Amino acid sequence: MWFYWIIMPAAWLVWHLAFRIKVIGRENLIRDRGFVLCPNHISAIDPVFVVISRFWGRPMAILAKEELFHINRLLTWAWRSVGLVCVRRGRGDSAMLEEVVREVRGGRGALIFPEGTRTKDGNLGKLKSGAFVIAAEAGVDMIPCRIIYKGGKMRVFGRCTVVFGKPIPAETLALDARCSAARLRECKDLLRGELEKLLEENRQYL
Repeated sequence: MWFYWIIMPAAWLVWHLAFRIKVIGRENLIRDRGFVLCPNHISAIDPVFVVISRFWGRPMAILAKEELFHINRLLTWAWRSVGLVCVRRGRGDSAMLEEVVREVRGGRGALIFPEGTRTKDGNLGKLKSGAFVIAAEAGVDMIPCRIIYKGGKMRVFGRCTVVFGKPIPAETLALDARCSAARLRECKDLLRGELEKLLEENRQYL
């Protein structure tokens, strides 16, 4: 935990020197209970923009691909110290999901990219189910978040706008007993609509 509070101010300073960052809708962030924060995914460093745009508060659980944890031991320690949680894509990891649900239910936020991977053209890709299952199991709101890079791509010294939308209430995201495909599709369509709306409302920053 101490490493997080050391690296955060340093990352904030470096990122504000290297990028022109604008934050919209910070008032929509939840302070007093758990939540699932769902941004679109364009660049490998998207998580840094989201975390420093939020800045304050208890460190979030950040779901990240397994490959990041196999580079070297020092980086693995650093990732875990700042809140990254290893996701083994393509394999059911019930223990990881249960742990994240427990953390979120206990008041911690979770940062999950619902597309599961980056999109080259900046358009939203297919949404995966994990974020919706975690939000429903934990009984928490979901916060849509749109990352907008000037020109559509991340560039050093370019503009990045991070837009936090209004929370989608937990009761709206409740899944049925069977976690049916139809109900998941409804929830995915709802989030997709909110993410597209955030882009349309802030298209001047594109």
